[in-house]
Amino acid sequence: MSAKTATARPDTSRPPKKGSLHHVVQVHYLFTLPVLIMYLVFFIVPMFMGVFYSFTDWSGLSSQYSFVGFDNYQKIFQDKDFTSALIFNLKYAVALVLGTLIISLILALLMNQKIPFRTGFRSIFFFPAVLSGITVGLIWNELFLKVVPVFGQALGIDVLSKSMLGNATTAFWAILIVNLWQGCATPTVLLIAGLQSVPKDLYEAATIDGANAWQRFKAITVPFLLPIINIVIITTTKGGLTIFDYIKALTDGGPAKATRAVGLLIYNDAMQGGKFSYAVAESMILFILVAIVSFFTIKGTSNKEAGDA
Repeated sequence: MSAKTATARPDTSRPPKKGSLHHVVQVHYLFTLPVLIMYLVFFIVPMFMGVFYSFTDWSGLSSQYSFVGFDNYQKIFQDKDFTSALIFNLKYAVALVLGTLIISLILALLMNQKIPFRTGFRSIFFFPAVLSGITVGLIWNELFLKVVPVFGQALGIDVLSKSMLGNATTAFWAILIVNLWQGCATPTVLLIAGLQSVPKDLYEAATIDGANAWQRFKAITVPFLLPIINIVIITTTKGGLTIFDYIKALTDGGPAKATRAVGLLIYNDAMQGGKFSYAVAESMILFILVAIVSFFTIKGTSNKEAGDA
């Protein structure tokens, strides 16, 4: 090898110059390092620890435990309480997703119009999102007990004349109303942002081609909103399957176990029953359900584009 060829090679041993693209990329990676460490410590590690303990008989207090294999999972699928709670969660999640999508989309379409005090309405509507679920549940508990029956009696509506939380049928809808009251705020704001990102010239071109309002909404608006709709479906499904705070504050699983969700069952098994490993196994099943729903939601809508029928 000649000296000329040897000197022509770049010196890769030198550190990247300050301000170069390579240096900027390295700095960006350093900024993400704390987030990755926190994600690893507070999510990944506890998740794997939970998977491990779900195959044991650990009580959550003792330092001793034994490996029991799939016994916890086998007992769960034979547990009638878990089955009824899971059915409640599935029904609730479906109702919550449908209600959130319909209400949030209607509100987003209305608030996206040029109306007076539009910014003020958006701010006021988003206010429930800053409150905790327990706080909202306790507030609505008082409303259902003392305020709603007064209006129900004055209007002659039998369903509202008594507390909705005291009836096994109406308690389900009472919890759903509270959840929708708070839960529609964030999806509405996201959908408004999505609506404002749709190019107006697409609507103008579709109008010239003779498309009516519904056709423009279906072929243009919906495809542009699909990424946000995916997020709403996934987060709302997760919220419906893991609901705990509203039920704990409103009904505590009653009346007659009619609103006992899996989240409340996990809490009771772990904190009151001393069956920590059993409760962890229940939470693992919920995790798998949410993951499956998320996967099929993303897969089913990932190829949808604007202009598709």
